[in-house]
Formats: sequence, C-alpha cells, structure tokens
Amino acid sequence: MSSRVITVPNLLTMFRMGLIPVFVSLLFYQKFVWALAVFALAGVTDGLDGLLARRFDQSSHLGRILDPIADKLLLVTSFIVLSLPAISPKPLPRHFPVPFWVTATVISRDVFIIVGALAINIMTGFRGFRPSLPGKVSTVVQIIAIAAILVAARFPILSGYLPTVYTTVFALAVISGVHYVLFVSHLLNEERGQSE
Repeated sequence: MSSRVITVPNLLTMFRMGLIPVFVSLLFYQKFVWALAVFALAGVTDGLDGLLARRFDQSSHLGRILDPIADKLLLVTSFIVLSLPAISPKPLPRHFPVPFWVTATVISRDVFIIVGALAINIMTGFRGFRPSLPGKVSTVVQIIAIAAILVAARFPILSGYLPTVYTTVFALAVISGVHYVLFVSHLLNEERGQSE
C-alpha cells in the first residue's frame, strides 16, 4: 500500500467526486437522461480506479479512504435530492419522489457505521475495518436503485416497480447495518485473540 497521492486511480476518484455537483444540477433541472448518463460515468470510473490500482500496483492509503467516501457521497446525495418534491418531474409519476423513510434509512446506516467505527478506533485503536458482504450488496442495490428511479422519472409509465425498489433498499440497509455490528465485533475478538 503506497503513500502516493497523485495516481491515476486517485485522479479518477477525485473526478468522480467532481461529478456530484454536475449530477445534482442535472437533477434540479430535471434532465434525467443526462443525469443517468453522468451517474453511469461515475460508475465506470469507480470500476476503473479499482482495476487500474490492482493492475498497475497503484493502490494507496489515500485511495483506500477516498474511494468509499466518493461512493457514499454520490449515493447519499442522490437519495437526498430525489426525495425533494421540487425535483419531481411533471406530471408527477406514481411513487415519486423517493419516500423520506428510504433516504433517512440509507443516511442513518452510513452515519451509524462511520460514528461507530470512529468511536471504536478512539477507544481501542482498532483500524481493521473491512466492508462486509451484506454492506457491499446493499451498496450495489442502492446504485441499481438510483438508476431505476432515474429511468422511472424519465418514463413515468414504468414507475410501478418503484415500491419494490424502495422496500429492497430499506431492507438491505437495515440488514447490512445490523450485520456490520456483528461483523466488527467478530473482527475485534479476532484481533484480541491474536494479541494475547
């Protein structure tokens, strides 16, 4: 793991973070097709930065921190903006905007994990946090959900599937949050066992 800052994967991650205001602006002006294109571009850069980091041995401490932050910023921003009634297309599609309880759950899970990780690090010095499988699944589902919501916003006749999308995002956010508590407890116990 390198301490380098200027690497191609890190530049791609920073580019992805720079796409967030562009994405939000497109949503505000209800340019949903363009917003979906920018969201897809962000997804491509997300895949590319990891691939290039492994292929050319450009993994870095900064990239390890920035990459999940960029992902979470994009997803949380997407859910917040798509929950605002002012962003909703006219005529209003069924099941639109995104219900606040979905957005609140997505945000609460991330805040809970971040605050919990900080508290554990401060109290124990533990730094071995790793993504859990349910957490990865939840993130992938949220990405698919944003794309599906944008499609429904552009083509309101397709919006009938949105309640299923919202319920799935909510359920996986709750499950992955609970699982992460158990997962981190297991990691802590493993580290204590190795240090004894």
